[in-house]
Amino acid sequence: MTAYPPIRVVSPAEFVEGTAQTQGSLRLAAIAPAMGAESALWGGLFEVRPGARTGIHHHGEQQTIAYVLQGICEIRWGAQGEFAASAKAGDFIHVPAWLPHMEINPSASEAFRWVVVRSTPTPIVVNLPDDTWPSARANANEGDPNGVV
Repeated sequence: MTAYPPIRVVSPAEFVEGTAQTQGSLRLAAIAPAMGAESALWGGLFEVRPGARTGIHHHGEQQTIAYVLQGICEIRWGAQGEFAASAKAGDFIHVPAWLPHMEINPSASEAFRWVVVRSTPTPIVVNLPDDTWPSARANANEGDPNGVV
């Protein structure tokens, strides 16, 4: 008889914060080696509170695919943060490897939440200094990375 690996079901109470973080956001791991998952991918949730923004960061060699569960967000990227796109609940997002970016929540009342899958089992988060993009704070409406935009 063929042996099959088990299917794992991970409930929200089992998600862990013990994963790489970026200022202004919260990542919760659901599928990761630290949780006993033998997978070539990482999976979890990503949330940015109302009116907050993340710091500028990239994910090294990892590609990221996200599905927007709730809310709306603006994503900025490029050498100076000169490019922008908006995503809302129901949209998919692809973030290429090594791409400096930040996420901004323009809503004053609703967090945005994504389901995130990364192309390696251990998340890579390289946080960059805010002055990487001299106009980053202006582009984020002078927002506080921990508070209200």
